[in-house]
Amino acid sequence: MSAIATLAASARPKFLVLTFVCIALGWAGSAFAGQTLALALFGWVLTGGLAAHISVNLLNEYHDFKSGLDLITVKTPFSGGSGALPKKPAFAAWVLLGAVLSLLLTVLIGCYLVYLRGVDLLVIGLLGVMLILSYTPYINRNALLCLIAPGFGFGVLMVMGTAIVLSGHVSTATAWLTAPAFFLVNNLLLLNQFPDMDADQQVGRNHLLIRYGRVVSSRVYLAFMMCAYISIGLGVLSGALPLAALFAMLTLAMAIPTARGVLSNANNSEQLTMFLGPNVVITMSTLTILAAAVFIESGG
Repeated sequence: MSAIATLAASARPKFLVLTFVCIALGWAGSAFAGQTLALALFGWVLTGGLAAHISVNLLNEYHDFKSGLDLITVKTPFSGGSGALPKKPAFAAWVLLGAVLSLLLTVLIGCYLVYLRGVDLLVIGLLGVMLILSYTPYINRNALLCLIAPGFGFGVLMVMGTAIVLSGHVSTATAWLTAPAFFLVNNLLLLNQFPDMDADQQVGRNHLLIRYGRVVSSRVYLAFMMCAYISIGLGVLSGALPLAALFAMLTLAMAIPTARGVLSNANNSEQLTMFLGPNVVITMSTLTILAAAVFIESGG
């Protein structure tokens, strides 16, 4: 495996789809508020968002390799990192360089967009950079921050940041769209921590599972799942989201048995891993359907 191949694998390309989905939510919220899409601005947002996501992934891979976590983690298709650096440890410096360059690109694009849109976007950008730099070395050692950081970064900052760039403000529809994204993205990372719990504890992490246990964490997973769908319903009832947004509720057909499975297998890591894939599908499909429904109702 070459340095470029190691770098590409460490960026975890299959997980970058989440960036497209969250940016699509911000785009849909702007369109529903009557904003016509500016392709150039959309291109800058997408590039900056992908660079930010790649940066946090590469930093996570680098820190996990340096801490020794990668050597004791049981890999699954959805958790435990890419495993690229343990195979090619000589390329660790390349991964760190890639993380720094990706973050630099994010900052440069962010500065340009702040110049166009002003101080509101600056606040979002600064919070985003802080999350990227602190997620693995610091946030993972605080149970509450680790629980909500993924949803805050992707579901709130990325969705709202996209809306501000495309329309200059956060519409009521966009604000409501951040809620299901916040809860589902948090669940995406929360469930992926179950197989890694023992290994994480050995390197000093202190996320929700380590501090409060598997049963409590599985109940938080259920609560977040419920909050995601309730927020969609409330958004429609309030009139902020169109009736078509309720099509996102179709994924309850998968969400209900998945939540039941997580609750009943909280202490059985082997059985619980079978729900990691469905959890990814629930998150991606719910948010994609939601974005598409809102965008179509906007007349876009």
